[in-house]
Amino acid sequence: MELWQVPLLFSRLPMFPFFDLAHYVASVMALKEQRGAVEVSVRSPIACWFSAMLHCFGGSVLSSLMLAEPPVGFLAKGTNILLASSVWYFVFYCPQDLFCRCFAFLPLRLLVAGMKEVTRTWKITGGIAHADSHFKDAWLVMVAVGWARGAGGGLISNFEQLVRGVWKPETNELLKMSYPVKVTLIGAVLFTLQHSQYLPIARHNLMFLYTIFLVVSKVTMMLTRSAASPFAPLEAALGHMFFGLQKTPSKMKGEGAASSNGSSVCDRSSEQHHNGVKKRQAKKTE
Repeated sequence: MELWQVPLLFSRLPMFPFFDLAHYVASVMALKEQRGAVEVSVRSPIACWFSAMLHCFGGSVLSSLMLAEPPVGFLAKGTNILLASSVWYFVFYCPQDLFCRCFAFLPLRLLVAGMKEVTRTWKITGGIAHADSHFKDAWLVMVAVGWARGAGGGLISNFEQLVRGVWKPETNELLKMSYPVKVTLIGAVLFTLQHSQYLPIARHNLMFLYTIFLVVSKVTMMLTRSAASPFAPLEAALGHMFFGLQKTPSKMKGEGAASSNGSSVCDRSSEQHHNGVKKRQAKKTE
């Protein structure tokens, strides 16, 4: 096998069952780490199961809604549902929490996280091809559906929280995008340009390079325990260039405190001046 054949063979990798299993494990374990998820699993296993399925198949649900298709279509994949449900049961109800303890081992966590990022690439490309079959050469539709398919679990997080009885509108991904949602959007744009033949690169080469970037960045963030986005400097530069430099909340608070202090000093000085005038008038009358 020659070196140039590696990206081509990589693009033909089947996702089921191993990569899909890694995606389910990472998604359900991320759900369990959220506050209140364990209590919901005890109080209402059905709500917990449905929330887990939204984590695992949120991309399919959202992309189906965008294309006016039945959002319950993912339930037709009985084998995938059974596999994801098995993972959900072991994560939440395994005796002595043995399943989660096994996957708490760092090398295994890194392997699962890397395999999950591989599935992200396949979901983006699948969503773009599916959108193109409905709307030929519609760039925005392909980007939107590819983005939804690859990051649907994050984009519908508010609805998933409602299933668990939690309402946090400030966590909306459109208000404050997380790194996976951002990098999925970038991937959707790149693969849409490649699909429309505006990006001079073969599909399998782009899939290989993009996946390598996803895996390396994810593993690096996990090893360094950093939640900062690698795109933060670029975002800051582009935000300053196109939308103007905005003051941070800390600076705004500092300026607000300074202005309030300044106003209080002025008020005190005016009161002292007023009292002095009153004293002089009293002396004159005496």
